[in-house]
Amino acid sequence: MAASYEKGPVEVADGIWAYLQPDGGWGWSNAGFVSGTDTSLLVDTLFDLRLTGEMLQALRKVSPSADRIATVVNTHANGDHCFGNQLLKDVEIIASRACAEEMIELPPSRLADLMKAAPALGKTGEFVQRIFGSFSFEDIELVPPSRTFDEELELQVGDHTVRLIEVGPAHTRGDVVVHLPADGVVFTGDILFHGGHPIVWAGPVSNWIGACDRILSLGATTVVPGHGPLASMSAVSDMRGYFEWLSKEARARFDEGMDLVAAARDVELGPYAGWSEPERLVVNLRALYRDFGAEETGDPLALMALMASQDR
Repeated sequence: MAASYEKGPVEVADGIWAYLQPDGGWGWSNAGFVSGTDTSLLVDTLFDLRLTGEMLQALRKVSPSADRIATVVNTHANGDHCFGNQLLKDVEIIASRACAEEMIELPPSRLADLMKAAPALGKTGEFVQRIFGSFSFEDIELVPPSRTFDEELELQVGDHTVRLIEVGPAHTRGDVVVHLPADGVVFTGDILFHGGHPIVWAGPVSNWIGACDRILSLGATTVVPGHGPLASMSAVSDMRGYFEWLSKEARARFDEGMDLVAAARDVELGPYAGWSEPERLVVNLRALYRDFGAEETGDPLALMALMASQDR
C-alpha cells in the first residue's frame, strides 16, 4: 500500500507542480503543471468538471501563470486524464495520434450510460458504482486534442524544455510520458500506478516493460505517477518487476490449459499483496493470455464483470 499523502499541488521543482489526488484508486488520478513567465502547460485534466475546476483553482493559488495555461497535454485517453478538457477547450490540447483516436471511442456519455444502467447489473453494477460513484459524467463535452504527434515532440514553456515521449501501446493505445530533462522530473501518466495494481487495457505487456525501461533511462529524480504518491525510479523498477513476475505466472497457467478466471483465483499475489485494486489482476492476465494467442475478450462490460467476480 502506498504511503499516505495529501490532495493538492506539490512543487516538485522550480515552477513545476504535481497535482495529487489520494487515494490514487479508480478515477483518482494525478496531473501536472509547468509554469513559464507568460505561459504555462497542464499535464492532464481530471475525471469530471468539478474535480478539474478544483484543481485549476488550487493551481491559481500557487502560481499566477495558472491563469495563462496555453497548452494541455493528455497522457492517454482514459477519462480520468482527459474528461476535464472541456474547461480548457480554447487552448491547444496535445496528445499522441493514437491517444486522440482512442479518446473519440471512449466519450463521457458511455460512462454516464453505464452508471445509469448499473443498478440493474447485479454484482457488476455494484462494482461499477463502487469505483465510479464519486464522479459525475453528465453534461461533459468530449474535447479531443487539437494537435497530435507520433513518437516524440519537444515544447518550450518559459525556461522549461518539455519532451513528450510516446511509449504506448501499453496501458492504452497512445500512452505518453512528459519529461523535463533539466528539471529532473517525469510525469508518467498511467505507466506508473504507485502503490496500486496497474491495468492493461491495450498492451502488449512486453511494451509496458519497455515503457518502464524508457522511463528508467531518463534518469529523472522525481517521478509523478498517474495514480498514487510521488515516487522515485525505484517505483518504476517495481512496476517493471510486477509485469515480469506476472508474465511468468500467466505463462505457466496458460501452458497448463487453465482458463482465465481459474488462473486469476490461483495466482498468489506474494510481494504485490499490499497493492490496492487487486481485482485488476484478472484483466492483466487476460492481456497476457491474449499475448500468448488466446481469443480476445475485450468488451468493457465483460471486463468489468470479470473484475467484479474477483473483487477482493
